[in-house]
Amino acid sequence: MRKVKSNIAEALADVLADGMTIMSGGFGLCGIPEALIEGIEASGAKGLTVISNNAGVDGVGLGRLLATKQIRKMISSYVGENKLFAEQYLSGELELEFNPQGTLAERIRAGGAGIPAFFTRTGVGTLIAEGKEVRRFGEDDYVLETGLVADISIVHAWKGDAEGNLVYRMTARNFNPMMATAGKVTIAEVENLVETGSFDPDQIHTPGIYVDRIVHVPVPTKHIEQRTVRQRDEESA
Repeated sequence: MRKVKSNIAEALADVLADGMTIMSGGFGLCGIPEALIEGIEASGAKGLTVISNNAGVDGVGLGRLLATKQIRKMISSYVGENKLFAEQYLSGELELEFNPQGTLAERIRAGGAGIPAFFTRTGVGTLIAEGKEVRRFGEDDYVLETGLVADISIVHAWKGDAEGNLVYRMTARNFNPMMATAGKVTIAEVENLVETGSFDPDQIHTPGIYVDRIVHVPVPTKHIEQRTVRQRDEESA
């Protein structure tokens, strides 16, 4: 089956529907599958549950899907930087399943590895543990967390080949590799589409067996979430 699709619409065709659970990779605005997010926005799919570390910022990344109210529920670990996210949650428009960041990462990894649940000390004795099984191992209590699997995982990679082998760059490796394993269908947008066989096997971060569809996005927009600068020193006279 040919994995490379000619455009975003073709990559999402016949797999995206209302009410789906979607994993979206990246961290903040780094390594997010922005072109695929915009494709989901254009599709009009609604009632979505989205699993992502955060929801971008207002008007960028997943923030676009919040603005169009296509997201029904977020499963994430960070609400900051997005006023609309906070407003919709506090008003009851948006459901939120909040996770400690490490727990979210492990839930995704577990889902991709076929592990249905695991115990962790993180969150014991807090709101995170309410309604969940708590079991004692040795001298400590642990809370039961379930693995996460999505109908569709959308990821962004620096390089990819026609077989779906992917390489991520620096911070973009946050969440993208594990989400690629935890989707029933995984769609990757890649900045550089290279010939199959050009990767050294040791360079590959995500093997192509996990990737179902690829779309080439050669010049992605790369946003700076928070621009921090200092005043330039005056040159000596």
